Amino acid sequence: MTTMTTSYDSVADLADALRRAAAAHGEHEARTGEADANWPDWYALYMVRERAGEELPT
Repeated sequence: MTTMTTSYDSVADLADALRRAAAAHGEHEARTGEADANWPDWYALYMVRERAGEELPT
């Protein structure tokens, strides 16, 4: 994975990104049928890729 720097413009902007990641992660866990113990890594990847306009994890 490429190292990237990601920033958010405000607390509200970051909170919204976390909410989107949480919703997407819920869908991810529903697809896999199991809880993801590495959810912080998944959230981070999702949020960085979303901000960069890259393909999101599934």
